[in-house]
Amino acid sequence: MLVLGIESSCDETGVALYDTEQGLLAHQLHTQMAMHAEYGGVVPELASRDHIRRAIPLTEACLAEAGKQLADLDAVAYTQGPGLGGALLVGASIANALAFGLGIPVVGVHHLEGHLLSPLLAEPKPAFPFVALLVSGGHTQLMAVRGVGDYDVLGETLDDAAGEAFDKTAKLLGLDYPGGPTLSRLAESGDPARFSLPRPMLKSDDLDMSFSGLKTAVLTLVRHQEAEHGSIDPQTRNDICRAFQDAIVDVLVGKSLKALKQANMARLVVAGGVGANKQLRAALDALAAKGRFEVFYPPLALCTDNGAMIAYAGAMRLKYAQPAGGYSVKPRWDLGSLPAA
Repeated sequence: MLVLGIESSCDETGVALYDTEQGLLAHQLHTQMAMHAEYGGVVPELASRDHIRRAIPLTEACLAEAGKQLADLDAVAYTQGPGLGGALLVGASIANALAFGLGIPVVGVHHLEGHLLSPLLAEPKPAFPFVALLVSGGHTQLMAVRGVGDYDVLGETLDDAAGEAFDKTAKLLGLDYPGGPTLSRLAESGDPARFSLPRPMLKSDDLDMSFSGLKTAVLTLVRHQEAEHGSIDPQTRNDICRAFQDAIVDVLVGKSLKALKQANMARLVVAGGVGANKQLRAALDALAAKGRFEVFYPPLALCTDNGAMIAYAGAMRLKYAQPAGGYSVKPRWDLGSLPAA
């Protein structure tokens, strides 16, 4: 079964072809980061218009890369939500039009389910069940995953997502949007012993997290350094970046270990854009090497939003249960409301 996946939930247009026998055949991605950088953040109307410009050429490029024709498709999957309403409508429109014209099924995919299942596109791939740490710009959750559609939320952030905290902290430090990846790069040159920032909720009895207070702590530290020295020199900025990243990683790792114990599982899957963070991966890999658990990640190219995860999730929905099709989007959509496959 050959499935075309279309992702258009926010600021990246992703298209991919997944074959249930041959695996991922092709994927194309266009990011709007440079366009939105001028405004310091995502502008929804501009995002929607850019998806309209990019989706069809990317689909054509994807088919050409795989040596396939539209007539070869068995189904079309698209991101139905959550996300920006206008951006979601672009993908929904194209997917439904293609499916109607070709007389094939259309599958609305939950964006977070795509992220949860994306490590199954890697080798080695995790077996069910596992604990998933979904950590991105818009979401930070720990979930027990027992199969396709069988998800239980164990804990989540009460305010800012981890990726959001990265970007907001980067902005406090004067870094250009999107600042999260730049902050992580600068942290590599930072002194881990110079500054110490709080680890919010690290020792709480539950698996919830909070990162807005950490951002406030960085603001306080920046103001103190500016008052004392007049400005933030490059090394001080790097040291603050390191302190911030250390705090985030400690919380994510600590909560993940607690989730594995609580769920009585020995496999951890990390998905989402922050899952590409080198320090987070190094910390988890070091613990996994001690035999405490196994850890799995999607390929680096598939950590951020992409069409491959949508095509794969759509294929799994079609394989294990016929999902409802139809032309609709869900900008707000609780993952827990998904029917089990």
